[in-house]
Amino acid sequence: MKTCPRFKVCCIASVAEAQLAVDAGAAAVGLVSAMPSGPGPIDEALITQIAATVPPGVSAFLLTSLRDVDAIVAQQRRCRTDTIQLCDALQDGDHARLRAELTGVRLVQVVHVEDERAVDEAQRVAPHVDAVLLDSGRPSAAVKELGGTGRRHDWAISRRVVETCGKPVYLAGGLNADNAAEAIAAVRPFGLDVCSGLRTAGRLDPQKLHAFADAVRKAATSN
Repeated sequence: MKTCPRFKVCCIASVAEAQLAVDAGAAAVGLVSAMPSGPGPIDEALITQIAATVPPGVSAFLLTSLRDVDAIVAQQRRCRTDTIQLCDALQDGDHARLRAELTGVRLVQVVHVEDERAVDEAQRVAPHVDAVLLDSGRPSAAVKELGGTGRRHDWAISRRVVETCGKPVYLAGGLNADNAAEAIAAVRPFGLDVCSGLRTAGRLDPQKLHAFADAVRKAATSN
């Protein structure tokens, strides 16, 4: 029997969208702060408002592009989420500093899968965080892409990360109801993370959301 991963609905834009995600069975919601590019950023006041409505048992992820430890700490304290998704790479030692400053706040480091180097990067950061999230951005682009691209990357590389990094791994990038089962079978992630694949004209689409949730559940019970 296949393992049923959790799923996180990202780019949440309102209290109503968060409630839709929770009602559909999401284990986490993603709240996107300022980014150099991509969909979904909302202001910090709205992030704080939404995070306060997320029920116990569901995680509120603050997606940040910040790389300065003091700035990240200050942002989390303003927004009061229980998890920080670090969308860009940090310097050595910075995760430990965040741990010391933000006791009890979970750290999830994004690793962008551009090529095989992602395996080494995930292995390097995994000991310092609670989970790794594999996405399809391009941090080296002239205008950084740190997520929300809607692109699928090489899942064979992602599977190697799952098998070797020793921490829970979320899979993001181009996911939707049509490929959720394939992603689960190919990568065996701890969780799936989806944004654009659940949206129509920029808004969370209840039909796509429930189709995705159903696909994840069916993948867990199919042989």
